[in-house]
Amino acid sequence: MKAIKGSLKASRVAVVGAAAASAVLVLSAPAFAHVTVQPEGTAAKGGYATVDFKVPNERDNASTTKLEVSFPADHPLASVMPQPVDGWTVQVTKAKLAKPLTLHGRKIDEAVTKVTWNATGKGIEAGYFQKFPLSVGPLPEDTDHLVFKALQTYSDNEVVRWIEPQQAGRAEPENPAPALELTAASPSGHHGSTAEDASATTAKDTAATASTGGSDTLARVLGIVGILVGAAGVAYGVLAGRRRTTNA
Repeated sequence: MKAIKGSLKASRVAVVGAAAASAVLVLSAPAFAHVTVQPEGTAAKGGYATVDFKVPNERDNASTTKLEVSFPADHPLASVMPQPVDGWTVQVTKAKLAKPLTLHGRKIDEAVTKVTWNATGKGIEAGYFQKFPLSVGPLPEDTDHLVFKALQTYSDNEVVRWIEPQQAGRAEPENPAPALELTAASPSGHHGSTAEDASATTAKDTAATASTGGSDTLARVLGIVGILVGAAGVAYGVLAGRRRTTNA
């Protein structure tokens, strides 16, 4: 009886566990179905970052053939460079700024408003996703996140509009807009990689290498000296042994 009760109890636990796991999968599935944007590393305020727009295909009978990403007008980005993606063409659209920006001492009077990718082949087929990388910057320092609006077009001409911003304290909208979270700028005040930073890093690496090389050389010398001393000790021991034998 105890064995039967234990078996029934284990079965109930397994059923409950399976149901819970299924519920987690059902609840978490929509979170992976959106068009999202994530940085490769960090996206620090005032700096530059490489970001990936991740686009999953949600249809079983159509493929994604086009992606349009609109950039926030309230925080314009002066520099946007796409990375080539096999099987896709890309177009960067710019517009004049009502209020010019100053970037590295230069006045910038236009910024990117939209980037559009078009598939040259089948596009993103059912069961797959695609990443679309962009190098962007300088990132704004007066906000904690950037909201982009994305339009996903399928091969059957259906357009899904990922344009609803997330409201604080509210449930996630049905078609949330991709949002890029920004981190605090570096305490040193350096917002991004520069030639001076690279030179300084190279100099430090060279000095470290020289220091390491000097330490290695000293270690080798000491090792050789140790070996010679040990050999001399062994030779002395052998000779002393022979003398004792002769005297005996």
